[in-house]
Parts: sequence; C-alpha cells; structure tokens
Amino acid sequence: MQYFEWHVPDDGKHWDRLKDNAQELKDMGIDAVWLPPPTKADHPSNAGYAVYDVYDLGEFDQKGAVRTKYGTREQLEKAIEACREAGLMVYIDLVMNHKAGGDDTETFKVIEVDAGNRQEEISEPFDIDGYTRFYFPGRKGKYSKFEWNFTHFVGVDYDAKEDRTGVFKIVGEDKDWSENVDDELGNFDYLMYSDIYYDHPDVKAEMIEWGKWLTDTLDVDGFRLDAVKHIDSKFISEFIDEVREYADRDIYFFGEFWNPEIEAKEGFLKDVEFDIDLFDVGLHYNLFEAANEKENYDLTQIFEGTLVKEAPWNTMTFVDNHDTQPGEGLESFVDDWFKQSAYALILLRRDGYPCVFYGDYYGIDGDYDKEGLPEAIDPLLRARHVRALGEQEDYFDHADTIGWVRFGKEEVEDSGCAVVVSNGLEDGVKKMYVGEERSGEEWVDFTGNREDNVTIDEEGFGEFYANSQSVSVYALPDE
Repeated sequence: MQYFEWHVPDDGKHWDRLKDNAQELKDMGIDAVWLPPPTKADHPSNAGYAVYDVYDLGEFDQKGAVRTKYGTREQLEKAIEACREAGLMVYIDLVMNHKAGGDDTETFKVIEVDAGNRQEEISEPFDIDGYTRFYFPGRKGKYSKFEWNFTHFVGVDYDAKEDRTGVFKIVGEDKDWSENVDDELGNFDYLMYSDIYYDHPDVKAEMIEWGKWLTDTLDVDGFRLDAVKHIDSKFISEFIDEVREYADRDIYFFGEFWNPEIEAKEGFLKDVEFDIDLFDVGLHYNLFEAANEKENYDLTQIFEGTLVKEAPWNTMTFVDNHDTQPGEGLESFVDDWFKQSAYALILLRRDGYPCVFYGDYYGIDGDYDKEGLPEAIDPLLRARHVRALGEQEDYFDHADTIGWVRFGKEEVEDSGCAVVVSNGLEDGVKKMYVGEERSGEEWVDFTGNREDNVTIDEEGFGEFYANSQSVSVYALPDE
C-alpha cells in the first residue's frame, strides 16, 4: 500500500496512524507499505517532495518545526517497529532530484533556456542570485558536514535578484544537462527547484553515503526513487549497487519513471541493468481511459502498451496515486464505477507487483474530500491471498467482457478462481475452463456483486457472469 495521499492531515501524526494501523494492514492482505518522504521539506506542511535536508527525519528545528508533515523521527521509528512486529515490509520514498528552501543566496552565472526545449539557449551568460546555499543551521553538521553551493547544482528556476522565474542552466566548466535522462522537452534533466548535478564527484559521494546512512538508520526493506527519468541513470545504477552492497541484504528498489511509452522505460531499465522495478504508467492511463469511455472502450486492449505485458518482472502496477488524484498536476483519477474492476486487473493477475493507494482505501482529504472504497477492495485483497494463485489463462475475446482463470496451487487448499470484467450495458458472461477435477464444485462471487452460484460441469467448465459495468470473482467459498 502507498500509505499516504497529498492531503493527509497536517498534524504531525501520520506516523502514529501507521503504527496504530500496522497489524490491521497485514490482516487485510497488505505485505508492504510505501511511506512518503520522511526528510525535512522546505515547510512543515509540505508533502515532502520539496526536500530541504535529507539527514533531518524530523529531529531538528529547521524550516519552522522539528517535525515533518508526518511527524518526528521518534514517531517514524516507532511506526517502523510496529510494521516489523506485524510482519510488514517498509519502503521509504527518496527524493534525490532536487533541493528546495536554500538557506541563503549566491551570485553565479547562468544561461536561460527555453522551458519547452531545454536544449535551446535563449540568452547569453548573466548573473543571478539563487537560493543554492544549504548549510542546515539547525542540524549543525550532525550526521554529515557537507554543505551545498551552486557548483553542486546544474539548474535553478528562480532569480532572486530580478524576482523572476525561468529555467536557468548554471554555467561551469564542462557543465551541462545530463545526457542519461528522458528526452522530453529536449532534455528533462531539469524538473524543479535547485537541480542536483550528479556529474560532481562530491555530490555523488554525499548522496551515496546518505543512502547508506538511511539504510542503517531506519533498517527498511526498500526504497521508492522519485522522478528517476530526471536523474542521471548511471548515478541511479551506482546508487543501487552501492547501497545494496553496503546493506549486505536484499534491498528492493522501485522507481517513478513517468512516461507511458514502453521504449523509454525499457531504455532506462537497460541502463540500470534491470535492478529496479518501475510503475506501470501506461497501464494507469489505460485504466483511466477505460473508465472514461465506459462501454465504448475495448477491454481486450487494456494491457496493450503496458510495462506489465512487456517486462512483468520489473513492474509495479497501480490504479491511482498521489500525483493522479483530483487536483494534482498529473490528475487522471480512475472513476469509482470502474475502480473495483481496475483493482481486480492488478490484484488478481499473475504478473506485476500491485500497489493499493491510500486515497482509494481510506479516502482523500482537502478540497477534494472523497470517501474511500474499502468494501470494493477488501474482497479482492482476500481473493488475492487465498484464491488468485497458480497458472493463468486469459479469455480476452470480447470487447466488453473479458475474463481469466487462476488454476490454484496444490499446496494451498481450495485455491483457484475465475474473474469476469464487464463494461457493457448488459450483463457479461464467459464460459471458462477451470479444471475437470473441479467438476461439481459450487463457486461463489467473492465480491458479492452476484448472488447466483456457478456449478462447474463434468468437463471442468463454468459459465461465469458479471453485472453490467462491474466485476465478479468466482471461487470456492472462503470459510
């Protein structure tokens, strides 16, 4: 579970909520939690992606508070301990692309570039004042004495001298945007704030040491790497190798490469030698499109152009997240009518590592106040753990009704299931083979959307129905 959304209460108690919910999460079928950035941001109300001090986990009085939006370091450590006791793995969100909220300005030379094409220079070199001095007065050198200045960054977006914004590339000997990034906007090295320059050896060393320190300090199981398409892929590969070798245990890495194009993702995976999983952005947009087009969407195409189809062992599947929720920059929220079907498509299939969004389960706060859908997701989580196991056969042969069968595992009693998804205006039906050994069994719908049972015939087939624009998951009853 992604255990946060943008608008969780700004009360410094989110880590406490995790501590209190840890056992409940495990019991409902969650195996791991992905936590928001625990590092100090430029403001205590910030969600953590405008990162200020990576060594401050809510321990020092900086940027207006000791705590982060989510709480203090002590609260975080207690929450992780509770997760450990419950048997949950813990993944931490790392923001390594940029820094925000500098402690002071410096004067240095830049070249302004076209915001729509960062390869096109639109000025001669000139001086600006940028907030690129980071010396962390509240921390006073504890954990790391490294201080940042403009030589450690490659670009900024604000000139304090003229009080204006733009995309300003910092001038330096042989300094330029990294070549090992996504080529959107000509070169997408620069994203926001003060962009970290990973060709600088001191920067690379500092950030790798921080990764090792964090691995020791929080003893977590893995890291989600934010905005990896904007970071030099060679550094990402080096960071992963160094941290894993130092930890001397399996550390799971997954990354946000926000580009639905398969070719771009496959290129990145090759650069990092497939040592990281990526979110399936293409699948998310397919689910979003299917929800919007309703009966006009061809469900047989739902996995076309997706990472889970092309590289299933390097894929984290998701329905929505903090960036796609209402009101956010990448808003593309899957409509409620299709939400349960979308979760069935990630939770009950063989391929991919599915992630449940906190906002879908517990609801969304703020201006877009929205209730969660635990009643839709809970039966799918249960089915995933006790029924949706073993080999898989697809029945993707009708535009408005698709299905698949999981044949179960011998070592898991009563496992196996049949899933039907319909987006048509009438009920959908699929005749699917589940095994001759199942002959005579009475299967029920785990979702409760259909009350009628299905009797498996002597040849091992069943006729499985789904209501119009709905999903049903058939299996032996769960005692």
